[in-house]
Amino acid sequence: MVAQLTTFAFHGVEARAVTVQVQIAGGGQHFAMVGLPDKAVSEARERVQAALAAIGLGLPPKRVTVNLAPADLPKEGGHFDLPIALGLLIEMGAAPRDAADGYAVIGELGLDGSIAPVTGALPAAVAANAHGLGLICPAASGPEAAWAGGDASILAPRSLIQLVNHFKGSQVLSPPQPGALAPAPAVPDLRDVKGQESAKRALEAAAAGGHNLLMIGPPGAGKSMLAARLPGILPALTPEEMLEISMIQSMAGLLEGGRLTRARPFRAPHHSASMAAMVGGGMRARPGEASLAHHGVLFLDELPEFTAPVLDSLRQPLETGDVHIARANFHVRYPARFQLVAAMNPCRCGYGKASGRNCGKGPNCEAIYQSRVSGPLFDRMDISIELAPVTPADLSAPANGEASAAVAARVAAARGAQSERAVSLGLGGHLNAALPDAALTRVAEPDADGASLLTRAAETLGFSARAYTRILRLARTLADLEGIDAVKRRHIAEAVSYRRRDAGEAGKEKLAGFAVFMALIRQIG
Repeated sequence: MVAQLTTFAFHGVEARAVTVQVQIAGGGQHFAMVGLPDKAVSEARERVQAALAAIGLGLPPKRVTVNLAPADLPKEGGHFDLPIALGLLIEMGAAPRDAADGYAVIGELGLDGSIAPVTGALPAAVAANAHGLGLICPAASGPEAAWAGGDASILAPRSLIQLVNHFKGSQVLSPPQPGALAPAPAVPDLRDVKGQESAKRALEAAAAGGHNLLMIGPPGAGKSMLAARLPGILPALTPEEMLEISMIQSMAGLLEGGRLTRARPFRAPHHSASMAAMVGGGMRARPGEASLAHHGVLFLDELPEFTAPVLDSLRQPLETGDVHIARANFHVRYPARFQLVAAMNPCRCGYGKASGRNCGKGPNCEAIYQSRVSGPLFDRMDISIELAPVTPADLSAPANGEASAAVAARVAAARGAQSERAVSLGLGGHLNAALPDAALTRVAEPDADGASLLTRAAETLGFSARAYTRILRLARTLADLEGIDAVKRRHIAEAVSYRRRDAGEAGKEKLAGFAVFMALIRQIG
């Protein structure tokens, strides 16, 4: 006879069904494991034998074969321990042969027979539910797995002996309850930011449409302060978004106690982060910061200090909304639909030419420093604003700016309009920043004056096709903030004003063209 159980192999957030076949046959004492296991899976034989010994059982002096099918699917992680042990118990007659019928099994064993928590309990529970199965998982992972819902039952034993006793009827395991919703973290209020009114307007527009934002300014201008207040004006996650994010966090081992949150992710990696840390990778292809910021914000402070390969690795996710990690024998995909917010000083010295200070690094300091960031990445920034130093008068003035709650209400209304529009067009719940190009002519077509203005801007400033469409998306968001359907010339003008201009000698001609163009805009009202 052969005992058969179902478990899962994780490829990104996808849980692929794996059949664990356990056979005890005649012959010399031997324990063989086949089916493309990695080192952690191969070591299961030692953990399983020790766990069985801890509950008073020993393997018979026969040939034990464990097959993990399909054979060509890579198997990684310690969560194969429990299905292998349960298969052996069934083959040895220590557990009923139908013990695992209707269940998928995951769990790592300790040498004392305890069942340790594993990553991926939520994706495994969702996949088991889709296959019409229940799930047997560690007790510590039970609150996380319980969030999958559905009618499938979940067993969450603390030890191997508990599970055996449950199947024999001498002990009853009660189903775990979903973990509590974690309270939203405290976020500082936008009211605390003194001055920088134009930057606050840009922050609101970025939040309303999910647009990428770049802030350039001297130290102390409030770039990081503004970014830290962005989560306070973003709406809570929808249930669908929360499930997507929680599955990614589950694979990263971040759902402690099965506690989910409605707050949007805000990830702020240090500029020393590697490419694997940013977009994912490593031996088991874990999710990176870009995926952990899915449906939220990825904040890169001191943008030019990140290495060029790390920054350029974000270009594809910014366009496609996902990350593909290639390996020799398989590919892993993680969702990565994030909003990029970045901050940088204008030059290495920090202040740039606009400050009027003498630069100790030479006349080309600003151009050299900003050249660390590639042009294609700059082109993907929908909003680029330059922050002036905050004056003593601003600092001494009372904090009477608009509170985050008032701004958040406008952002929520604008996002609601975008969601309804996208659903009516059959585009799902896309925000304006992620609208397909084909939909722009239907939802963001400007009036005649606006179209003429955009054409002249593109010709004068040499916008790329990507910049052209991003201006339209941003103009659509600005109209949504006003609560109107039509995209007007004023929306186009404001969106154009947010495009980044080149720095240094190479950009003088374009800067002159921009100055003439903006003067024309002011002239015609």
